[in-house]
Amino acid sequence: MPSLDLLWDLLFPPKCPFCGKLLEKGELLCPECQRGLPWLTGAEGKKAVELTEGCVSALRYEGKVRKAIHGFKFGGRSARSKAFGLLIAQCVTDQGLTADLISWPSISKRRFRQRGYDQGELLAREVGKHLGLPVVRTLRKADRPAQSGLKGAAERRANLLGAYTALAPEAFRDKMVLLVDDVVTSGATFSECAGTLRTAGAKAVLCATLARAG
Repeated sequence: MPSLDLLWDLLFPPKCPFCGKLLEKGELLCPECQRGLPWLTGAEGKKAVELTEGCVSALRYEGKVRKAIHGFKFGGRSARSKAFGLLIAQCVTDQGLTADLISWPSISKRRFRQRGYDQGELLAREVGKHLGLPVVRTLRKADRPAQSGLKGAAERRANLLGAYTALAPEAFRDKMVLLVDDVVTSGATFSECAGTLRTAGAKAVLCATLARAG
């Protein structure tokens, strides 16, 4: 009798999260995307973010990457978190980062009801699985306009002031926290989260995303 995994693959054969091509067994991406995606490596993959130890990203937010993340975030393609989380974990390892625990910039309750899931949490849990680190929800976010609809770093920072509240500070006090998300643009979200966590007792905050915009 075929296994559940085999039946699942027959009904829903694995596809490349960036182009939709069918994958061979064991493949994470199709060969074309593996070669042609806008990868960020070394110093190119690092971005300075205020109040953090910096942010590392695996890819540029353009072309296929932008389309794939948009589908993941807004199109209900939550299963892409498995591939995306592994790519983030590989990026963290390649950049030589270490942390005590993993968390994410939580979305608001209203946004969660609209979307049905928190994309940052899905990614963080996949990254934690691959890096062997605990994953802890450390932040709660108040309802604010979406950052994606705002222009300029100043407007993004103003929109986030006081938006986050620290949860269970005993879980991260004196610890290095790795915040995981899908995209970093100005870094305003990570800065606000890092300030909140450090005020509540975190030793320091690192950040990692699948992609970097701009």
